[in-house]
Amino acid sequence: MPDFSQSFYLISVMALPFLLAITLHEAGHAFAAHFLGDTSQENSGRLSFNPLVHLDPFGSVVLPLLAVFTGFPFLIGYAKPVMIQPQKFKEMRRDMILVALAGPFGNLVVAIFCAYVLRFADSYGMDGNSWLMQTMLYGIFMNCLFMVFNLLPIPPLDGGGVVEQLLPYEAAQRYRSIAPYGIFILMAIVVFAKPVILMPTLFMSKLVANVVGAPW
Repeated sequence: MPDFSQSFYLISVMALPFLLAITLHEAGHAFAAHFLGDTSQENSGRLSFNPLVHLDPFGSVVLPLLAVFTGFPFLIGYAKPVMIQPQKFKEMRRDMILVALAGPFGNLVVAIFCAYVLRFADSYGMDGNSWLMQTMLYGIFMNCLFMVFNLLPIPPLDGGGVVEQLLPYEAAQRYRSIAPYGIFILMAIVVFAKPVILMPTLFMSKLVANVVGAPW
């Protein structure tokens, strides 16, 4: 039987980092697209750091809770994807790459922010097992996880979007056709090849913490 008290504690520790992760990821896409000429982000209300405009009821609430209570190896979830109108970009391929990378970059920013909070909390002698310290540690890990996961070169992830723009037109069309099967490829990686995600995530988490001077 699941330990519900432990699950509820995990939710309390994970909730803020998860909310920041999905919000800054999608906001990163929206602000980058807006800066590069796609003003539809402002018209659709997605040009915001308000989590409420980015949350998806299933992907941002139900799915993460299911992951926690079923002991899934990763906290999985997503926000509403930002819809891009690439025809408004001046240099479509370059700008599509920049917009794709802006999401993972948003996660890197949150990871660095959490590392600074962790560093200052530690410098004031806060207990390493305190809620704040555990939340910030998880904030670093989760945002590095989101960054690494989304940079996998698998459509429809951001990494797949970058690869698609680097390919010749015909090859890009064939590569894009993988997208409907992307979720199955990702699930296979999570179940059978977790180190593909965990090893670079742990490396990036430790790197961010060390650069900032936070304990890890």
